Amino acid sequence: MRFVIARYPFDLTKLEVEEKMKGVKPEAVTGASVIISRRTYPVKQVGEVITRQDRRDFTAAEVTRALARLGFTCRDLTVPAPAPVLSPVEAASALLGSPSGS
Repeated sequence: MRFVIARYPFDLTKLEVEEKMKGVKPEAVTGASVIISRRTYPVKQVGEVITRQDRRDFTAAEVTRALARLGFTCRDLTVPAPAPVLSPVEAASALLGSPSGS
């Protein structure tokens, strides 16, 4: 399948990506990630390996789009929303539960 990453065209198949990533140790995931052969890699690391370009030359979105089209499972690291800060009265009320009406 043909993709354009950092303004350069690439012809890639799922098997070629798996072969190129074979033996590559995954780095710590801090952003978008992709699962290749039961290993989770940062998208930027995969992009660097398959394109042989510097990570600053392409975006994670470009590589994620290409890998998703090839059938890989891609995930975006989402930061959970902070828990709401409760006042002491609200916290005690939540612990005690609501009164049963009757």
